[in-house]
Formats: sequence, structure tokens, C-alpha cells
Amino acid sequence: MHELQYLMFTVIVLALLFDFINGFHDSANAIATSVSTRALRPETAVLLAAALEFSGAMISTGVAKTIGGDIVSSPHIVDEKIIIAALFGAIVWNLVTWWFAMPSSSSHALIGGLMGAVLVSVGSTGLNFVGIGKIVISLVASPVVAWFTGIVIMNVLFRAFASTNPHTINNRFRKMQVMTAASMAFSHGSNDAQKSMGIITLALFSGGFIPEFEVPTYVKVLCASAMSLGVALGGQRIIKTIGGKIFKLEPMSGFAADLNSSAVVFSATMLTLPVSTTHVVSGSIMGVGTAKRVNAVHWGVAQQMVAAWVMTIPCTAAMGALVFALVEAIF
Repeated sequence: MHELQYLMFTVIVLALLFDFINGFHDSANAIATSVSTRALRPETAVLLAAALEFSGAMISTGVAKTIGGDIVSSPHIVDEKIIIAALFGAIVWNLVTWWFAMPSSSSHALIGGLMGAVLVSVGSTGLNFVGIGKIVISLVASPVVAWFTGIVIMNVLFRAFASTNPHTINNRFRKMQVMTAASMAFSHGSNDAQKSMGIITLALFSGGFIPEFEVPTYVKVLCASAMSLGVALGGQRIIKTIGGKIFKLEPMSGFAADLNSSAVVFSATMLTLPVSTTHVVSGSIMGVGTAKRVNAVHWGVAQQMVAAWVMTIPCTAAMGALVFALVEAIF
């Protein structure tokens, strides 16, 4: 019993650490465009994002249930050792990609880590391939959707303000970016914080600590707080990549990218689908850049980011499998 409690405590600590790292790793998603266009000072943007990330994380638990219930064939086959391995693999990947200032998906990292640990512990029968397929489709489709709708929104704005003085446009949209940065932070919190909620709830349910797979209120508050604290510490390294290396943003294009990203992410939350906010924001920026001029987008940087996205699940699955073997040997 003492060993079970110790392992459960380790799960909760690692899940909150994952949420915290997710916060400073992905804070660029919510504030990079508004900072890069000077609509907001970095310090102001970070505080605004932290408050709205917390609020967004508290609104629903549908994505948490998808993460906790659709990856494995049954919650009862998952023990604390599997979840520790999954979280550790995801955390290491997030830190490595953060160090190299490379935007990557925390969602992919967590899913890959869990898949690798389950494969080593109970085999392929432990995975719910239908559920995994649904999650992977949402992760892959979301940046494509964001790219397409980004082109549409940017073209609409181009037509609507074709005869307006550029200086007037910049001033107007720089002010409006405060609103879209806030909506982006809220939608990010509504989707990303739920991933740790789902993992902790899965561990509590499989360990017999809660009678049904429902996210307890204290888990919601803990995960929302960890995410918000991570955002408050900022993510300046990745802000430079998201905000400037893909496409040189102006206030109108930054507004369009944020508006589009927040709509796509929040729609996914309402459909209980986990998506990568990093992918969605990057897809949006590529879309608004394409609408202006195809060669305005730095496609070399985009290719590097796609390569990191493709590598995430295999790499974190391997790390999850390795860590599970080590944890199993220790305990």
C-alpha cells in the first residue's frame, strides 16, 4: 500500500511538472504574435496569458476523458509505472525541443510516451487503436484546417481593408490583437491543461482512488495552476521561432493568425478532441503568410518544424518504453 501511494504521488508530481513545462514551452503559442508585432509588451502578454490559461483550463473535461480513455483498451490495464514512464518520456522530449527552441507538440509527446510504455508492459492488445486513430487524425488535420482557414480569413481582411491607409490598419489591428491574444490563451488552456488532468484521473481510477472516471475538482485546479505558473515564467526561446522565423508578422496578419488559431483550438475542445496548439498556431501563421505571398513564408523553418513533429511520437514512445523497463526493474 505504501508503494502504491508513493507511485501515485510520483505520478501526480510528474503530471504537474509536465503541465508546468507545457506552460512555458507552449506559452509562445498564445502570445508570440502579439509580442512580435509589439501589440503587447512581453511581460504584459505573459501575465495576461497566465490568467486566461487558468480560466480556460477550468471550463470542461471532455479532452481529459479522451486522453484518459481513448488511448488504452481499458483503464484497468494501466498502472502507475506505465504512467510514470509515459510522463517522463514526454517531459524529456519537451525539455529537449525547448532547449533547441523548436516548437513541438506536447500532445504528441504524451501520447507517444503512453503508447510506448503500454506496448512494453502489456503488448499491442493494451492499446485502443480506434481511439488512437481518432486522436491522430485530429492532431494531423488541425494544422491543415488552420492553414486553410488562415488563408481565407487573411484574404477577407485584405479585401475589407484594401483602401485603408496602412498606418491606420496597423494601429487598429495592434489594439485588436490584445483581444485575440486573450482568446488564444483561453483556448490553449481549455485544451492543453486537460491532457494532464486525463493522465492523473486515469492513474487515480486505475489505482482505485476514485470510483469512476470523472476528473475531480482538485485535479482541475492543480493542473490549471501548474499550466498557468509555467506560462507566467514565459517561453522566450520559442516565441522567436513562432513569432518571427516562419513569417514576418504585421498587426493585421497577427490578428488573423490569433483569431484563426483560437477558433480552431476551441472548436476542438468543444468536440473533446486533443490538438496540438503549436501545430495549429504554426499552421495559422503559414496560412496568413501564404495569403500574402507564398514565398513570404520561410518554408525551410516550416520543414524543420514538421520534421520535429513527425519524430515526436516515435521518439517519446521509445523513451516511454525504456523508462518503463527501468521503473519495472527498480520496483
